[in-house]
Amino acid sequence: MGTNADAVGATTLERMATARAFNRWMYQRLGPWIGRRVLEVGSGIGNMSQFIADRERVVLTDTDAGYRERLRARFAHRANVAVRELSLPDIPDGLVAERFDTIVCLNVLEHIEDDRAALAALRGLLAPGGRLVLVVPAVPFLYGTLDRALGHYRRYTRSLLRERYAEAGLAAPRLEYFNLAGLLGWWLAARVLRRETIPPGWLRVYDALVPLFRLEWLLPWRIGQSLIAICERPRE
Repeated sequence: MGTNADAVGATTLERMATARAFNRWMYQRLGPWIGRRVLEVGSGIGNMSQFIADRERVVLTDTDAGYRERLRARFAHRANVAVRELSLPDIPDGLVAERFDTIVCLNVLEHIEDDRAALAALRGLLAPGGRLVLVVPAVPFLYGTLDRALGHYRRYTRSLLRERYAEAGLAAPRLEYFNLAGLLGWWLAARVLRRETIPPGWLRVYDALVPLFRLEWLLPWRIGQSLIAICERPRE
């Protein structure tokens, strides 16, 4: 969507790298579904990659050459980690032969105009029975200046996301909301204050409160800033 979205995205990744408690919380929610042969789509600067780099085979990808260089430098000591260019829905030939048992795709699908084609392409990279671990922004009402600045085409409802992965031939035994507390912060920043980046002071306070936010599963209702879908390619 242009250079401004790239600049805002870079700023956001750098700030999120400091949110260590949040990043670990996210990984702990997703980790049980991540197998041994893993493709990460949109690895950025490695905020999630750091938690999965010890798997048997890990391929980190990004569209941005600068991010790929940073990933290569960060994980140069790991012979099991490779870094590739990937711009969905186009798939390089070298990836097709990998037959991943897990694809991790966090906050990427909303950046792709043709999300149907992107999901179909990812399904083709999964081995039968493999999982797509997907996180997308939720609650379309929250769409605002932050989303536009980041180059988001959309935020998802449960029904829209369910429709998309079903069209791609994927089933999802788990589809759930994540990060209830993030709803208020995003609404204030994107809809009320009309900010284009997450204020770093807000992020520091939020990260310090993550132990409290983890208790969201105790609440009787289910809604959050993001949706997590654990999608599976049927065994053939």
